[in-house]
Amino acid sequence: MVDVLFGQSYYLRFDPKLWRAMQPYPPLGTLYAAAAVRDSGHSVALFDAMLAESPAEWEAALDKHQPRVAVLYEDNFNYLSKMSLLRMREAAFAMIAAAKQRGCIMLVAGADMTDHPEKYLSAGADAVILGEGEHTLIDLLTRIKNSPLSAGEGMGDSEMPPGVATLNAAGEVVRTLPRPTIKDLDSLPMPAWELVDWPLYKRVWRETHGYFSVNMVTTRGCPFHCNWCAKPIWGQRYAVRSAKSVVDEMRWLRDNVQPDHVWFMDDIMGIQDRWIEEFADELDRQGVHIPFKSLNRVDLLLRGKTIAALARAGAKIVWVGAESGSQKILDAMDKGTQVTQIYEATRQLHAHGVQVAFFLQFGYPGETREDVEMTLQMVRDLLPDDIGISVSYPLPGTPFYERVKLELGERANWVDSEDLAMLYKGPFATEFYRHLHTVVHKDYRSRKTWAALRRGKWVGLRAAGSMVYHRLTLPLALRKLKALESVPTPPLSPSANVAGP
Repeated sequence: MVDVLFGQSYYLRFDPKLWRAMQPYPPLGTLYAAAAVRDSGHSVALFDAMLAESPAEWEAALDKHQPRVAVLYEDNFNYLSKMSLLRMREAAFAMIAAAKQRGCIMLVAGADMTDHPEKYLSAGADAVILGEGEHTLIDLLTRIKNSPLSAGEGMGDSEMPPGVATLNAAGEVVRTLPRPTIKDLDSLPMPAWELVDWPLYKRVWRETHGYFSVNMVTTRGCPFHCNWCAKPIWGQRYAVRSAKSVVDEMRWLRDNVQPDHVWFMDDIMGIQDRWIEEFADELDRQGVHIPFKSLNRVDLLLRGKTIAALARAGAKIVWVGAESGSQKILDAMDKGTQVTQIYEATRQLHAHGVQVAFFLQFGYPGETREDVEMTLQMVRDLLPDDIGISVSYPLPGTPFYERVKLELGERANWVDSEDLAMLYKGPFATEFYRHLHTVVHKDYRSRKTWAALRRGKWVGLRAAGSMVYHRLTLPLALRKLKALESVPTPPLSPSANVAGP
């Protein structure tokens, strides 16, 4: 038996696109919370949904560990948790029900829980942790330990710590005052890495990709103001670990887990001026060098020695939120970057031997076919090393959501990350954007392969054949895209005059 069983509801199997990509990572946010709770004196265990089959395995974990308290603590460093994919929300509800059937006190924390506590309380959760959760969770566990409360009685609203939502006696959602975020990240214990089934992760990674990657973070939050970006956990607040703390953890992982690669999951790595340089210096000092992937902003990359320091630190690929090749759209998003900076940062990264990848976003209000073409031309000009494509997704708490909420119907979430449905009345219909995804990839993949061949690089018969296929089928795909431009966007649903859930 343990005091607390941790779980999370992101099942990779429930997301077909990412299941095909097969790049699983342990739930880092959950592991931070488990470490903090363990260090406060509670025994803990972990159910990791990432590679699990279904919530039935959660039920088996409940039966095995027989916890008094079950905690669904979503990985807030996984951007998909913010999207509140319907399959994952449904899984969470099933997991709550299973824990309650076994007499557990049920606590939940995460982006969707913070945005919609009423949904999770109605599903049976005893309390919802709002925002950053480690300290709030410890306070809740102390209250439970010191009270005669048992599952089924409800938590009530008396003597609740800051950062909690519960139901009162009338069945109404009540919230305590917000809890300040943690400023000193070095004060937190290292994630509870010992709870992870490392042999399973290693096997999956090496069988699929030929190497093994682990995940870390150097920061929490983001101070920038992109008006479509949801920040239910940290808001506009931002905190950073010391370079030494990060490298100490990398050394521990190298010595105990032996990863071949690290993904830094920060919203933006290296916001503070010279942090990347300090990081590279510390890596040299400790003799720790593991290739890594990170997310950065093009304007910050162009400061001083940042790109050179990233290369020295071992950056293999840097993903940037390029979003659009149209300055008009970047300005409408309040992105704060320039298209010219995308071009220059890409050039400099490649000059330093670092790959670069673009996140692209289509369908923002006001985007025209000409704006779409500007983005396509930017990709053709720069040929990044990888691309990720999405359409604008209205998330609660964002200015973008407030702008389009009257256009939201009964459906306000994607089923999975491959959905690409327009959830509001966008510039074009959903069919246009789903086909645009196909067109962009056909054009990009074939040009990328051709560029490699021109450099004398052997790409393999499969890639060469794929290139020929994409070039031959691209004209037909472009004609279909042209036809889809005239497909009318669907009328607003009867509930569209009411803000979506």
